[in-house]
Amino acid sequence: MKKKRILSLGLAVLFLISGCGSKKSDLNVIDDDYRTTYEIFVYSFCDSDGDGIGDLKGVIQKLDYINDGNDKTDDDLGCNQIWLMPICPSPTYHKYDVTDYCDIDPQYGSIDDYKELLTEAHKRGIRVINDMVMNHTSSSHPWFREATEYLKSLPSGTEPNSAECKYFDYYNFSKENQTGYTKLAGTDWYYESRFWSEMPDLNLDNTDVQNEFRDIAKFWLDLGCDGFRMDAVTSFTTDNTEKSVAELKVFNDNVKELKSDAYIVAEAWESSAVYSKYYGSGIESLFDFDFSGSEGYIAKCARGKMAPARYLEAQTSEAELFSSYNNEYVNAPFYTNHDMARSAGYYTGKTAKTGTKFAGALNLLMSGNAYIYYGEELGMKGSGKDENKRAPMIWSDDSSAEGMCKGPQDMDKIEMSNGSYETQKDDPDSIYNYYKKAIKLRNKYPAIARGNIQILDGLTQDRSAVWIKEIPDDMIAGIKESTKKDLSNSSVMLAINNSSEDIQIDLSADSAASGYRTLADSLETGETKTQLDGDTLTLPAFGIAVITK
Repeated sequence: MKKKRILSLGLAVLFLISGCGSKKSDLNVIDDDYRTTYEIFVYSFCDSDGDGIGDLKGVIQKLDYINDGNDKTDDDLGCNQIWLMPICPSPTYHKYDVTDYCDIDPQYGSIDDYKELLTEAHKRGIRVINDMVMNHTSSSHPWFREATEYLKSLPSGTEPNSAECKYFDYYNFSKENQTGYTKLAGTDWYYESRFWSEMPDLNLDNTDVQNEFRDIAKFWLDLGCDGFRMDAVTSFTTDNTEKSVAELKVFNDNVKELKSDAYIVAEAWESSAVYSKYYGSGIESLFDFDFSGSEGYIAKCARGKMAPARYLEAQTSEAELFSSYNNEYVNAPFYTNHDMARSAGYYTGKTAKTGTKFAGALNLLMSGNAYIYYGEELGMKGSGKDENKRAPMIWSDDSSAEGMCKGPQDMDKIEMSNGSYETQKDDPDSIYNYYKKAIKLRNKYPAIARGNIQILDGLTQDRSAVWIKEIPDDMIAGIKESTKKDLSNSSVMLAINNSSEDIQIDLSADSAASGYRTLADSLETGETKTQLDGDTLTLPAFGIAVITK
């Protein structure tokens, strides 16, 4: 990772890391693109009006849960960015088929509610990014309706003319029945609809379409939106990465002309060998799919199926690959999202809770802008059909309690065995409180989110690893220049144990560890505590240590 624009030394959001001995005043939260982002499916998050459907006012009510911006409290997660899944009008519960890109779905509220959300979030140092669904619209969108009505009105044998209806060229129509195409009833035409017949694909090479999305971006940015999460960028032009990257670049360039510090992260659900190419578009971030899901590096390391060194080596390899396309990239590590089975279901038996905790920390120890899916911090479960993966946030064990949502209509009954926020918040051993500690480590030690990795081979074993993360000098210079303040904790040494047994590490066995002898913080999944006695580091099973000079 190279130098990335630094905006300011943000709110020094101060808090106590329970069990780690640090105070809120120890934290050093920097207002740049290296954040901790909370993904919210508004429909299932918090209901403010009692109709069983989550809404923007419900999100506002729960902002203090995410980050209260108050340096005298310690009951917030500490996330400083929100990703709102689609909020525009749509005929479906998931809202990935948009009918109006410049409004709020009535189920969620109004534009005024959105403005209030931005105001309240920004007060707390929280950025807000919107899901931008640019690959396709709803079949009920006025653009598609006009295009299809035009085609149906053409006399037999007459070829369409975009001068008569420009919306014909907004979509990919064909006289041939190709794979991924749907027959337009009443005509001999087909239209591309890779995801669903009611989601017609847009022609993103069309200048008018590009200008439409420039204007859409301007609408939201003018309201105060901080950026966009781009949906399904690998599908922009089917089976053509080069064109899809170019189409994403057009949008990114338009956005940056409107707001130079707007942040863009994209979903390119492929291997890193493919999604790395999308950094060539100039966007800041891409979701790091190689580390996500039940078979990604995070889960494999947490299960003990992969040596911790491999988890680190994969990160260093990616850093080299990503920077070859964009020196200023900001990785977007994540563990699960709305399209994946929830992570708590990856672990069973006596180690289920331990695995859920440890894997969450492995995600949050990665450099970049780390993402957490709502409820992941509570160990929520859900797998199978999409509705199950988007179950209601369990604020309470009482499904009728204030704020609780009903969830998608076709969702199966899911046993949330790890308990609600209400039952976890005062339990020091809960998944929730473990996540809070892990997030606060990111906020206390800027090097965790921004540092380059140096693996200490002399200290790394089959089931443990030790590495240093140090912020590059050019990034430090940028922070100091923009804030006129010194940056503390520009390097840290981290150690993890992914075995079920305590281990001891002799720090004197690698000269690179010289000087790192202060056990500053630790994360434990059980009762045994981490210890550092002279050169000997004792790490409990599935333990994590933060060591400073």
